Amino acid sequence: MYKDLFNELREAALVKNNLDTRKMNHEPVPIPQKPYPKGSKLIMLPEPDFLEDREISFLELMELRSTVREYCDRPLTMKELSFLLWCTQGVKMVLPAGTTKRTVPSAGGRNALETYLYIDKVEELPPGLYRFLAFEHALLPVDTEDGVKARLRPGFNKMNMYDASAVTFMWTAVLDRMDYAFGARSLQYIFLDAGHVCQNLYLASYTQNIGCCAVGHFNDVELNKELGLDGKEEFVVYAAHVGKIK
Repeated sequence: MYKDLFNELREAALVKNNLDTRKMNHEPVPIPQKPYPKGSKLIMLPEPDFLEDREISFLELMELRSTVREYCDRPLTMKELSFLLWCTQGVKMVLPAGTTKRTVPSAGGRNALETYLYIDKVEELPPGLYRFLAFEHALLPVDTEDGVKARLRPGFNKMNMYDASAVTFMWTAVLDRMDYAFGARSLQYIFLDAGHVCQNLYLASYTQNIGCCAVGHFNDVELNKELGLDGKEEFVVYAAHVGKIK
């Protein structure tokens, strides 16, 4: 049954079936970042230009990159969190027609992903749910009330990692941004883009002695609900836990 559905989706996503897109018809370009309420109190992150980097050989990075599932109680610093966010969604240049050059590749420069974070152990930040604003390089507090950790918990199957991690990254896809250029092929590119982002998180984490574990087996309905997403126009596509290595 699912194979038939997969093959139908695969046929619909062929390039030849997606040539008449809104981009080709010169329709208005979707905004490149979800808006946020005016007057929101943003938390500015340390500027990427001033972040400390650790000298490391490329070969070492490739050989020693690994999944880490156990973390200690030591918090991340604001600089470390800023570094991870810059490496995964940092805006290097704003281009015409609503596209950006970032620290990760994206199909057509569409960059359809948004980054939500459950922050549990980061110096100077109260625990809670945040959204990363890539253009401002800032955090937007979404929910810092008591109980947010418990409400997000059912969204993850490996709860020991969720409980122990310093930060949980949750990447959502805004379908309209990718659909504008690629139509039914959008889902293919969205999931590829998510892989690029998470791999950057792995590599950046290693350079800072931070452990990282990608999470693809999560509970979509629960996470979409807790993030306030409809699950259709915007939905969670990938997640990852990070924390200081024991």
